[in-house]
Amino acid sequence: MSQKLKVVTIGGGSSYTPELLEGFIKRYHELPVSELWLVDVEEGQEKLDIIFALCQRMVKKAGVPLKVYKTLNRREALRDADFVTTQLRVGQLKARELDERIPLSHGYLGQETNGAGGLFKGLRTIPVIFDIIKDVEAICPNAWVINFTNPAGMVTEAVYRHTGFKRFIGVCNIPISMKMFIRDVLGLTDSDALAIDLFGLNHMVFIKDVLVNGTSRFAELLDGVASGRLKASTVKNIFDLPFSEGLIRALNLLPCSYLLYYFKQKEMLAIEMGEYYKGGVRAQVVQQVEKQLFELYKDPALKDKPKELEQRGGAYYSDAACEVINAIYNDKQAEHYVNIPHHGHVKNIPPEWAVEMTCILGRNGAMPHPRVTQFDEKVLGLIHTIKGFEVAASKAALSGEFNDVLLALNLSPLVHSDRDAELLAREMLLAHEKWLPNFAECIGKLKTSQY
Repeated sequence: MSQKLKVVTIGGGSSYTPELLEGFIKRYHELPVSELWLVDVEEGQEKLDIIFALCQRMVKKAGVPLKVYKTLNRREALRDADFVTTQLRVGQLKARELDERIPLSHGYLGQETNGAGGLFKGLRTIPVIFDIIKDVEAICPNAWVINFTNPAGMVTEAVYRHTGFKRFIGVCNIPISMKMFIRDVLGLTDSDALAIDLFGLNHMVFIKDVLVNGTSRFAELLDGVASGRLKASTVKNIFDLPFSEGLIRALNLLPCSYLLYYFKQKEMLAIEMGEYYKGGVRAQVVQQVEKQLFELYKDPALKDKPKELEQRGGAYYSDAACEVINAIYNDKQAEHYVNIPHHGHVKNIPPEWAVEMTCILGRNGAMPHPRVTQFDEKVLGLIHTIKGFEVAASKAALSGEFNDVLLALNLSPLVHSDRDAELLAREMLLAHEKWLPNFAECIGKLKTSQY
């Protein structure tokens, strides 16, 4: 790696960027980032300007020799990049609102990474990620792409299934949140070594063992969560409902909070429908939080990441991103929880799948951890179902074909009728037309009722 360490953040006008920069500042002694380039699109220019000014104030206060740049020219930014982070939202939060509202209007869960909403976020996002990868291959082929863009599992699956690019790692803050929760409830100190055996797919992970200083403490953790003595880890963007004691004990696994959408589908839908009938969806809450954040960010006296950012739902995001970069740059051979293809390491799933699991990270990227060689048989059916949905979704994103969208929708366990799948496909394709250029022909036919 070069002494000049250059990081390019695509989606640089995101409200999360100050947290990312805070992570780099905090680690400057071992991760000497000399250039941070913030890239965005024209629609994001205003936010980019605000974020850029705040970042400059943060760097000045920290007194580190890190130079921040901003640009709308991605190719210019990528020159000589060592790491590229992607945190983009095609269509911004208005598109997310459609992802949530349209399914709910038909009585289905509206969520940005699951079901119909997750599919359409993937359809908008995957072609853009592929364009970024083409630019990286042409301009900085040795750079690592660290992707935070949702749906991270679907995006990682698409990249490894449909491109030859190998320096791509999908990262999510859910495993980090679970790790912080475990540290907290077990009363661990910084000197305690915590290792976690985690497996599954993005937003569908389970923990099957927890080792503190080499000794398993999983049984006490599971008992605490099952009995309700320990409040299970959750995230800001999901309603906090406890899993039933019977389910936790029967699984003998700790599920992440996104599994509420599968194990408590009826309850989660009822809550979301209640919010929807009152006129609200999560995207509106987020837009309100964003508005308040950017008002704070504009304040010339603000020189730190404000604590209000935690309300946005991406807690520990910077820790995940910066630690992954740190582990690769410094060849740390450290334990992390990321999305990669396992290449047959896990014995009881297809070898080409991209999965989220405990890995060892170093100079050559992420390798599945030797402790995790099997996925628990009890949840393999659910994992197969969602992987089938991800594979179909990544094909649809590239083909632009109506029938491929229909297939993906019908494979989702959150869509319960082929007729409704057709309604959702038509309505959502038309609603997102601006952000689905490779569906132009398909959308044209929909408008003239040829489907």
